[in-house]
Amino acid sequence: MIWTVTPEPPDSPVAAALWRAYYTEVSDRYYLLHQGRRTDPDELEREIAAHTWDELRPPKGELLVARHSGEPAGSAGVRLLEAETAELKRVFIHESMRGKGGGPVLVRAAEDTARALGATRMILDTRHDLTEARALYARLGYEETAPHNNDTYAEHWFTKPL
Repeated sequence: MIWTVTPEPPDSPVAAALWRAYYTEVSDRYYLLHQGRRTDPDELEREIAAHTWDELRPPKGELLVARHSGEPAGSAGVRLLEAETAELKRVFIHESMRGKGGGPVLVRAAEDTARALGATRMILDTRHDLTEARALYARLGYEETAPHNNDTYAEHWFTKPL
């Protein structure tokens, strides 16, 4: 059982399925925590449709898909914000694939992609309730820092020199 990570067009069927899984999980977690309910399906569809993710296309970005034994199991986006700063976006591993080493493989591939784009620093934000993500970033050398954006759902900000 091996992990591979390859670029994927953000509008491919594989990417669309991973976006749906990602948004379903993070949205449900948020609403269950704050409102005691799951995401309204119509709201989920609107959120998915609202993003084209064009910033995750070359030459300024890339969507990466992690596969476990050839099957799509996760994704992460990298986008260049400034000449030397890239942002890590939407890191996701399917729940059934967690604990098998895919998260670190995916984030390291994203770091390599950021370097190839010319970045010397990676930044990211995440929510407080996404404890697994925060633990992963800390294990991989990301340090919590002051806010670098005012995203509605951002509660923790990280940076790492590349």
